[in-house]
Amino acid sequence: ITFSSSIPLVDLSKPDAKTLIVKACEDFGFFKVINHGIPLDAISQLESEAFKFFSLPQTEKEKAGPANPFGYGNKRIGLNGDIGWIEYLLLTTNQDHNFSLYGEDIDKFRGLLKDYKCAMRNMACEILDLMAEGLKIQPKNVFSKLVMDKQSDW
Repeated sequence: ITFSSSIPLVDLSKPDAKTLIVKACEDFGFFKVINHGIPLDAISQLESEAFKFFSLPQTEKEKAGPANPFGYGNKRIGLNGDIGWIEYLLLTTNQDHNFSLYGEDIDKFRGLLKDYKCAMRNMACEILDLMAEGLKIQPKNVFSKLVMDKQSDW
């Protein structure tokens, strides 16, 4: 296992990834993934569109809320709401539990979110399959099929 700031680093492109995932989970409980196949450009585009979304007027952002449980939300923080204000966008990969993003200004964001959520779900399944393989559990998709289940919030 390669360590980056004491966090185990798992290279998904390496043949020993399944062994490293199991070891990282046993020793640390988590790990950082590299060479996961999600293009940096796709991540950068999504970040750029997210920045544009949070720069919209408040009334436009609120069309994607309230976050119940998914969507746009905001709140004051601190005991008396005096520390600051945060806003957030809670997402799920389950299309049945999706919130609405409306307006032509965020069509690109909506499309990028859909692609990103699909890529994240696929990567999660790949990691879960590797974990099952590393643990010698059969069938190897025993965990990932739970994520792919229609009722999953993933």
